[in-house]
Amino acid sequence: MALKAKATQEFVPIKEIRDGVIVLKDGGLRAIVLANSVNLSLKSDDEQKATIMQFQSFLNTLDFAIQISVQSRRLDIRPYLLLLENRVKVQNEPLLKLQTKEYIEFIRNFTDSVSIMTKSFFVVVPYTHTTLKSDSNILKRFFSKRNKEEANIAKQEDFEEKRSQLEERVGVIQQGLSRCGIKSVQLDTEAAVEVFYKVFNPGEVEGKIRLE
Repeated sequence: MALKAKATQEFVPIKEIRDGVIVLKDGGLRAIVLANSVNLSLKSDDEQKATIMQFQSFLNTLDFAIQISVQSRRLDIRPYLLLLENRVKVQNEPLLKLQTKEYIEFIRNFTDSVSIMTKSFFVVVPYTHTTLKSDSNILKRFFSKRNKEEANIAKQEDFEEKRSQLEERVGVIQQGLSRCGIKSVQLDTEAAVEVFYKVFNPGEVEGKIRLE
């Protein structure tokens, strides 16, 4: 009996990404917040304890679940080497040109022998609107009497209402992280697509999401 191959999209619960918001197939919404890291080893014992306690307090005050994801990837050094090679071409000082070439060779050999990893920290913020069965039946009858244009407007209004609730949660997350000394930013559509592209294409090393 032959098995029918399924497209990868069938295993991904994402319907679309709009205005930086991930829309799931079940109607739920997700936002991704990129956070920077804090090096506790550079802090004193008291500062470490204070940071940990603040983060613990932040988590305990949340009335909704979040997911924290850490992605480790090998650092792509090629753009940096290309920048150095371009500088060699315009360098007029022979000694500086030689030193730059030697530095390029050192960096290339070093990165070939040692895997330099970069880490990205993401906080996934969810919002799921609970609809009663009776409300669902009413909406179906209501939309069946409307034309396509009116139905699209109603869907957009519903999306905007849900997104507003989601953005309130994102604000709570960013404020809590800020109190812990952690900078954060919500990913826009392009950055969110890049995150998922890298998840499903782990061999790709080009491109990097930056925290401005």
